[in-house]
Amino acid sequence: MNAASPLFGKILIANRGEIALRVLRACKELGIATVAVHSTADGDAMHVRLADESVCIGPPPARDSYLNIPQILAACEITGADAVHPGYGFLSENARFAEILQAHNVAFIGPSAEHIRIMGDKIEAKRTAGRLGIPVVPGSDGGVTNDVAARKIAAEIGYPVLIKAASGGGGRGMKVARSPDEISDALANARSEAQAAFGDDAVYVEKYLAKPRHIEVQVLGDGKGGAVHLGERDCSLQRRHQKVWEEAPSPAIDEAARVRIGGIVAQAVASLGYSGAGTVEFLYENGEFYFIEMNTRLQVEHPVTEAITGIDLVNEQIRIASGRSLSFDQEDVTFEGHAIECRVNAEDPRTFAASPGRIANYHPPGGLGVRVDSAVYQGYRIPPYYDSLIGKLIVHGRTRIECMMRLRRALDEFVIDGIRTTIPLFRDLVVDDDIASGQYDIHWLEKRLSASVELHGRTG
Repeated sequence: MNAASPLFGKILIANRGEIALRVLRACKELGIATVAVHSTADGDAMHVRLADESVCIGPPPARDSYLNIPQILAACEITGADAVHPGYGFLSENARFAEILQAHNVAFIGPSAEHIRIMGDKIEAKRTAGRLGIPVVPGSDGGVTNDVAARKIAAEIGYPVLIKAASGGGGRGMKVARSPDEISDALANARSEAQAAFGDDAVYVEKYLAKPRHIEVQVLGDGKGGAVHLGERDCSLQRRHQKVWEEAPSPAIDEAARVRIGGIVAQAVASLGYSGAGTVEFLYENGEFYFIEMNTRLQVEHPVTEAITGIDLVNEQIRIASGRSLSFDQEDVTFEGHAIECRVNAEDPRTFAASPGRIANYHPPGGLGVRVDSAVYQGYRIPPYYDSLIGKLIVHGRTRIECMMRLRRALDEFVIDGIRTTIPLFRDLVVDDDIASGQYDIHWLEKRLSASVELHGRTG
């Protein structure tokens, strides 16, 4: 689409940080005017500086600004924005927000409220996935509220079992029970965490897999029965269920498995009539995929898919939300080389304590196959109110070996002074033998970090 014929007249970006800047860049390349909304803490943010217009929507706490639907709607009305891109986090998977925008004739750049609601309820999402032919983890068919029911299901599927919150994510409301004696405490603790985190204490029980990979499939649907998959990403390197390092393609998946699971997911998304970008997440063990959830939004790690496919996912989101069909078919999708993303957080690399503050010196790496998605700059002060993610380093190479060597070089070039970041952690990971060989699972990083803490405790 050229600048003379925009898909929307003006898009309001209902987010902050690197994802707000990422969306703004896509809008500019499509010739679409942009509106940045921001809290009082983000008045000097990069996306605010670069947007065509900006509106302050409240004080620093997210509930008073980035989660304040009336204020965001007012910003749409003031500026005449005819669409909203929610990025990820905040209101990106809020079905009510999508409905309110629609009621005010503002397009929500994402799926329908119905699909957000279905996939936001982990129990209903699992039922829907099974009905659509997606393989699921053995477990309860619905919510579990008492010890007797939980023990009965656990006995049927075998220990250990995982008790999980039906709402939300990020590892909260998840407890493992390895025997009948642990069911009562695990159930009570999971329900308590779920209520505190999501305002919903519904939980369900499923089989706990010992050494799985975390594999997710990127999909796009046009809402008209058309859908494609863009391959998988391996997100197995995690800390406290939060992704740290993502790569595509997965070192654990061969071409036959990729074609099989991608085809299943694309067909399911097409049958659902899904519109926009989405990610279907699986645990993968012993050659089998087990559905865990679907994220009805753009993922933090979407750049690794863009790197190996050459497809701009935000561009496609905007096209689909405007009523267009996909700009390509499945046979047009090809996978070239290997890509890795490291999430750079403003955190101590050993304790992971948050490290807000002023960036004294900033020098991002460059060169062939290196991309940095970040909204920070020298002199920028990172506020203490939000998620600690401050940037993403994405590298691409013709092979995984070349990609790893390029990543090693890029990490050595990356300078962020004045605050502590997780860059030293990645400098350690990129030279680790298990990472180099691709031999890791979702528990690998936690075990490594625990061992490191014990070692430092004994030698410190």
